[in-house]
Amino acid sequence: MSRFSHAGGVVVRTVDGEREYLLVEASRTRGLWVLPKGHIEAGETAEAAAVREVQEEAGVRAAIVERAGEIEYAVDGRPVRIIFFLMQYQAEAGRPEERARSWCRYADALNLVHFDDTRRVLMQAHAVNPS
Repeated sequence: MSRFSHAGGVVVRTVDGEREYLLVEASRTRGLWVLPKGHIEAGETAEAAAVREVQEEAGVRAAIVERAGEIEYAVDGRPVRIIFFLMQYQAEAGRPEERARSWCRYADALNLVHFDDTRRVLMQAHAVNPS
């Protein structure tokens, strides 16, 4: 069993020579911007969960480039451990969840995300140069 309970993606694309990052609105709090993530299902790898969650939450197909960082916190006394992967945008895809999403340039994304640990993961991902 993975030591992670959740997986997510830091999805990047390049527009006019500048990188943009994909953020989604939190499912329970309107106006709170987060990276797409979700539970790793039984028998699923963290990588497969990240790819699936990005498609479900944001309607985007993306390919994993490499690990981008980890976040750990507790909800109701239970540990939540999330691994994030830097992912390269590939194409639009259908999405079952109707959540707002936003493509943001790096500085805007840093300002928009609410949590410091999310900001740290975004900074780690930005330091990598996806090919």
